[in-house]
Amino acid sequence: MEKKSFFEKIHNKGFTWHDNLLISSLLVWFLVLVGSVVGQLVILPFGKLIADEGFWSIFFMYFSTIGTWIFAVAYMAITKYNRPIFRALWKDAAGNNFRMLLIGLLAGFGMNAFCVLCAYLHKDIYIYFDHLDMIKFLALFAVVFIQSSSEELVCRAFHYQRLRKGYKNPLVAIIVNGVIFMTLHLFNDGMNAMSVISIVIIAVLYSFVIYYFDSIWFGMAAHAAWNFTQNILFGLPNSGIVSPYSVFKLDASTARSTWIYDVGFGVEGTVLANIVTVIAIVIVILLGRKYGRQELNVWEGFTYLTRKQKKEAEAQKAAVNDIDPDMTAETVADMDPDTTVETVTENKD
Repeated sequence: MEKKSFFEKIHNKGFTWHDNLLISSLLVWFLVLVGSVVGQLVILPFGKLIADEGFWSIFFMYFSTIGTWIFAVAYMAITKYNRPIFRALWKDAAGNNFRMLLIGLLAGFGMNAFCVLCAYLHKDIYIYFDHLDMIKFLALFAVVFIQSSSEELVCRAFHYQRLRKGYKNPLVAIIVNGVIFMTLHLFNDGMNAMSVISIVIIAVLYSFVIYYFDSIWFGMAAHAAWNFTQNILFGLPNSGIVSPYSVFKLDASTARSTWIYDVGFGVEGTVLANIVTVIAIVIVILLGRKYGRQELNVWEGFTYLTRKQKKEAEAQKAAVNDIDPDMTAETVADMDPDTTVETVTENKD
C-alpha cells in the first residue's frame, strides 16, 4: 500500500489551494472589511440622524452590518467555488428550522441573563429600569439580529464550510473559525485576555451546534439574543460598546471588575461567562452524540477544477470524445485515475 503524505492525511480528497486555512481566513477579513465599506455607503444618507448620538446612532451602527450581508452573499453568488455554502443557510440543512431558532434565542437570552443576574447579586453592577419603547425595542432587535447573523454568515457559514471542505478533522473548522472570529474583535474597546477566550469559545459552541445539529440558525439566534440582552435590555457594554438606548440603565459609578463582570467588556469577558459557555459546549456534545443528526455536506456532488486540472481533463476528454461526445471535463476528472481510453472503449462496447 502506498504511504500517504502528511497533507494527504489531513486534507480531504480534491483539496486545492482555495481550501488552505490561511487563504480562507484572509477571505473572512476581506469579506468583513469590504462589507463594512458597503455598510457605510448604505447609511451615508442618514448622517444627520447618526450625528444625534441617541437612538439612531446605535440603530445605524448595528444596521450598517447589512453591508457584510450584501457583499458576502454577492461574493458567494459570483464565485462558483463558494455557491454550495448557500445550502447551509437555508432548509437544506435539517437543523435550520423554527425550533432551533427558538432554542437559540432562549439559549442566548438565558446564558446572558444568568451572568447579569450573578453580577447584580454579587454587587458588581447596579442597574435600574429606565423605560420601554416597544417600537425602538423591536427595531433594535431587528438590527442586532442583522449584525449578529452577518458574523455568523461569514464565520460559521463561509469560513466553517470552506474549512470542512478542505480538512478531514472537523476540529480544524470548529477551532480555526473561532480563532478568526476572535481576531475580528481584537480592536474593540475593553479587549483583554479573558474576553479573547470568551469570544473563541462562544464561536466553538456555535460551531459544535452546526456539527452535531446541522443548524446555523441556532447560532444566529443565540448570538443576537446574547448581544441584545446585554446591550439593549440591560444597558451593559457589548464588546466595549454602550448603547444610548436601553430598557435598563447601568449606574456606571457602581460597576467593578471581578470574575463575574468586566467594566470595559460587560459580562462576556469574564470567568463566569467562560464557565457557562464551556458547560453549554459539553451539553451540546453530549446531546449531539445521543440525539444529533448527520451534518449536511454542502460540497456533495460539487466538482471544481483548477486550471491545471481543467487542461488535463480537457486533454483526456479530447481523447475519448469520439467514444462519448457528451462527456464533460468534470466527468472525466471524476473518473478513476486508472481509467484509460481503452477502458472507456471497452465499457462503451
